[in-house]
Amino acid sequence: MSEITYFVALPFLLGDEGLVPGAAEECRTPIQAATRAEALSRIEHHVGALAFSRIGDLATGDFLDAKLIKKFGDVPDDLSGL
Repeated sequence: MSEITYFVALPFLLGDEGLVPGAAEECRTPIQAATRAEALSRIEHHVGALAFSRIGDLATGDFLDAKLIKKFGDVPDDLSGL
């Protein structure tokens, strides 16, 4: 099993159907993900951003649910779709 933890900063925009995710950015550490998410939340047209982590197995493609690190502004409460 080749388990790996990904740290991600993900901005959100307001679309026709509500909140929609922007381009995810992979980060090296949880602190970097939180710092980047805060910066993304301040960009024009972004309504919020969050930092999260996911643990997965690269060999099988199986990943556990996302775990919230920090959120800024308007973001979905349900992370199951990430």
